[in-house]
Amino acid sequence: MARAVKGKKRMGWIGWTVLGIVLIGALSVYAFRRALENNAVAVLDGADKLLNGGDGAMRQVADLRYGDDPAQKLEMFVPQGAKGSLPVLVFVHGGSWAGGDPHDYRFIARTFCAKGYAVVLAGYRLYPQARFPAMVQDGAAAVRWVHDNAAKLGGDPSRVALMGHSAGAYNVTMLTLDPQWLKAVGLDDTAIRGTVALAGPFDFLPLDSDATINAFGDAPDLAGTQPINFARQNAPPLLLVTGDADTRVRPRNSQHLSQLLTQAGAPNRPVLLEGVTHEKIIMMFAQPFSRDTRAIDAVLPFLQRVTAPSVAVQAAGG
Repeated sequence: MARAVKGKKRMGWIGWTVLGIVLIGALSVYAFRRALENNAVAVLDGADKLLNGGDGAMRQVADLRYGDDPAQKLEMFVPQGAKGSLPVLVFVHGGSWAGGDPHDYRFIARTFCAKGYAVVLAGYRLYPQARFPAMVQDGAAAVRWVHDNAAKLGGDPSRVALMGHSAGAYNVTMLTLDPQWLKAVGLDDTAIRGTVALAGPFDFLPLDSDATINAFGDAPDLAGTQPINFARQNAPPLLLVTGDADTRVRPRNSQHLSQLLTQAGAPNRPVLLEGVTHEKIIMMFAQPFSRDTRAIDAVLPFLQRVTAPSVAVQAAGG
C-alpha cells in the first residue's frame, strides 16, 4: 500500500512538471505573439539576427542625428573587413508616415552588406510632429549626408541607390522623380543611381485613409504630393516591386506609375510577386522568410546594374 501511494505521489510530481512546461511554452508563444503585434519589425529583426549568428558579418560606422527631431537619425553599416569604396544603399522604412524606426531594420543591412554594399538606414520625421513635405525633405537631407560623409566611412558617394518599403517607398520615389527636393540640399538627381520601391503608394487621391489624411491633408496642392505626376524621361531608373496579394497598397499604384514612366521614356521595371502581401514583401529580406528568394532575386541584379562603377546607367533592366 505504501509503495502504491509513493508511486501516485511520484506520478503527481511528473504531471505537475509536464503541466508547468506546457504552461511556460504557452506563455512563451503568447508573449511572442504579443511582441509581434506590438513591434513586428523589431521581432523580425531579432529573429534574423539570431539566425545569422549575430552582427559579426557587418560593422557599424555611423549612428547619429542629422536634425533636431528624434526621428531624424541614421545608421550606416559596412561589411566586416571591407576594403575600398563600396556602393551605398540608402533604405527608408515604412510605417504610414507615423511610425517605424531605422534601428529595427538592421536585417536590411545584414542582407545587403553580405552582398557587398554599404547600407544606410535612414529615419524621418513622423506624424503628428510632421506632415508633407517633411518626410521627403528628410530623405533629401539623408542623401546629402551620404554625399558628404560616405567616402570616409567606406562608401562611394558616386554610387548611391535608394530603397524603401511602403511609406518609405513613397519617400524615395518622390526624391527620385521630383528634382526640387535634392536641389534644395544642393544636389541634382545624378546623386541617385537608381531606386527600388517596395509596395509603394504612388497614386492615392482622393485621400481616403487616416494615414494619408494625416500626412497629406494639409498640403495646399494635393496633385503635387503624387509621384505619378512627376514621371519624366530623364528620371533615374526605378524598380517597382509589389505583391499581387497586397490589399493595403494595391498593386495598381506600381502598375500605373510604371505605365506613365514608360510613356515618358523613363527606365523602369515593374515586378509583381504572386501571393505576396504588403507585409511579406519586406519580410522576404529577413531570415527565415528570405528562403523565398523572389524579392532579392529581383532587387539585387537591379542594384548591381545601377551601382556598377562605370558611366551613368541607361536602362533599368536586370
